[in-house]
Amino acid sequence: MKVTLKNGEIREFDCPMTVISIAGAISEGLARNVCAGLQNGEVVDLRTVIAEDCELTLLTFDDEEGRSAFRHTAAHILAQAVKRLYPETKLAIGPSIADGFYYDFDRPEPFTPEDLEALEAEMKKIVKENLKLERFTLPRAEAIALMKEKDEPYKVELIEDLPEDSELSFYRQGEYVDLCAGPHLMTTKMVKAFKLTSIAGAYWRGNEKNKMLTRIYGTAFTKAADLEAYLTRMEEAKKRDHRKLGKELGLFTLMEEGPGFPFFLPKGMVLKNTLIDYWREIHTRENYVEISTPIMLNRTLWETSGHWDHYKENMYTTVIDETDFAIKPMNCPGGVLVYKSQPHSYRDLPLRMGELGLVHRHEKSGALHGLMRVRCFTQDDAHIFMTQEQITDEIKGIVRLIDEVYSLFGFKYHVELSTRPENSMGSDEDWEMATDGLRKALDELNLDYAVNEGDGAFYGPKIDFHLEDSIGRTWQCGTIQLDFQLPLRFEVEYTGADGEKHRPIMIHRVVFGSIERFIGILIEHYAGKFPVWLSPVQAKVLPISEKCSEYAKSVYQTMRGHGIRCEYDDRPEKIGYKIREAQMEKVPYMVITGAKEAEEGTVAIRYRDSGENVTMSLDAFIAKVQKETRNRE
Repeated sequence: MKVTLKNGEIREFDCPMTVISIAGAISEGLARNVCAGLQNGEVVDLRTVIAEDCELTLLTFDDEEGRSAFRHTAAHILAQAVKRLYPETKLAIGPSIADGFYYDFDRPEPFTPEDLEALEAEMKKIVKENLKLERFTLPRAEAIALMKEKDEPYKVELIEDLPEDSELSFYRQGEYVDLCAGPHLMTTKMVKAFKLTSIAGAYWRGNEKNKMLTRIYGTAFTKAADLEAYLTRMEEAKKRDHRKLGKELGLFTLMEEGPGFPFFLPKGMVLKNTLIDYWREIHTRENYVEISTPIMLNRTLWETSGHWDHYKENMYTTVIDETDFAIKPMNCPGGVLVYKSQPHSYRDLPLRMGELGLVHRHEKSGALHGLMRVRCFTQDDAHIFMTQEQITDEIKGIVRLIDEVYSLFGFKYHVELSTRPENSMGSDEDWEMATDGLRKALDELNLDYAVNEGDGAFYGPKIDFHLEDSIGRTWQCGTIQLDFQLPLRFEVEYTGADGEKHRPIMIHRVVFGSIERFIGILIEHYAGKFPVWLSPVQAKVLPISEKCSEYAKSVYQTMRGHGIRCEYDDRPEKIGYKIREAQMEKVPYMVITGAKEAEEGTVAIRYRDSGENVTMSLDAFIAKVQKETRNRE
């Protein structure tokens, strides 16, 4: 039996071996650290027997699938601790997630923070016991009988939904047995650094009609130092929470009258419009034209686009004059209609049409989260119509534009190429041509990228840009989608140099993604301390006393006259109090005016970020702020 490892090395074995045994044959250290295997591209358990030639990657905590197996084991340790301390509790589900794991429980009494401390102590005992995780399978009927014997009704329900001929997988560790597909670690001993982080409510199977369960979240690492670093980062994230800062800084609000529909306040509108002004500037430079399409269009359009069949559950619909209409969840079909409103020739292509379109998508109430997950948002869309020969150059131009924007805000990013999903439309040939077009552009730009199999849009493959913010979190924002399908479905054409009709190819792309979500990301990225060009209030004029108010007012009026966004604080408060408040409001510059400044015609400037105090002429300060705004420093 030949096993080809990730580095290309081939190992030969005389008989079938488990994944953990193969790891042990390579090195003892690898056997101690391996969490799962990847056999011919499929994640497998450490207990899986390899009986024939294959490609095998041995996954550790450094690999996403390895971390998942590690944290899935931590979820089982949590569930075992719950059953030991609170045996009346019923088990639901407990998967690993991006930053840790959770487990859903049904318990008569709600869990408290004190319970989490007791559970962590019990989990440490289970880890110390070094319990083996043993996998076994049962036919469906025996599996139901076992879970009924253990009085686990949620597990029984899950099993009963499976076909009668199913063979169910279970894992046992000590007295604890759980229905689970795996994979898992070999023993509990490896899970030494963990923390239970929070408690939340969760409907059984995500259905609001079902019972509300208690979800306990946690995370786990191989090293205590990594856990500590993660917890520190999470504490920093709490301080940066855009919902908290958005309220404190007067940027936006969310109201009961419109769940998921954010209200932007005056300062938030300054921020939003500043971003939009920047968007318009760079798109004008790149020869985009701007359009605006209706917010509501009839069912026939959405049937033609494919959204009625593929996306209807996320759309808001109504009836007008006995005809079905839908509020647009995407701008693209409207953009196609604009293209079709007049004839085009090859000389018009590429035609780049930008749109700041307000779209609406139905999100479940439990998924709503500040500006990050909303039910209406402004997409900074663009739809580009082009010939097949223009694909590579157009995509390269978009990538450069996205890189310019993200670099301005100080974001690092990584790129993923997402390929054909299961519920796609179109021919194999079109999908292969579109995917190759994206891949070629990335290769010619020498961009590193990961391939995300099966995660493309239903009408075409895409390139996704994942931002990394100032504390290391990632956010998916920009995307480039290549579409052969909508031009076909809408019978979009252009006249070629040969005088014949041809079908253009269409690109869908966004840079910010959602302006609302991008603002949420910026708030957390900067911790509310926006650069001067982006700050809703760039400076605050603070007179030391009422005696200086006349000069302070003239400073304020002069600054406003030169386009500086400023405020004037004439309250009868001590200057120290005014400065502290301005700092809490994260205003970049505090312009302090007293008798000395009035006499000399200067201003004393206190810098938000450094706390430095500098005296300069008013003209010099205005020129400084104008330069920082103009250059977007």
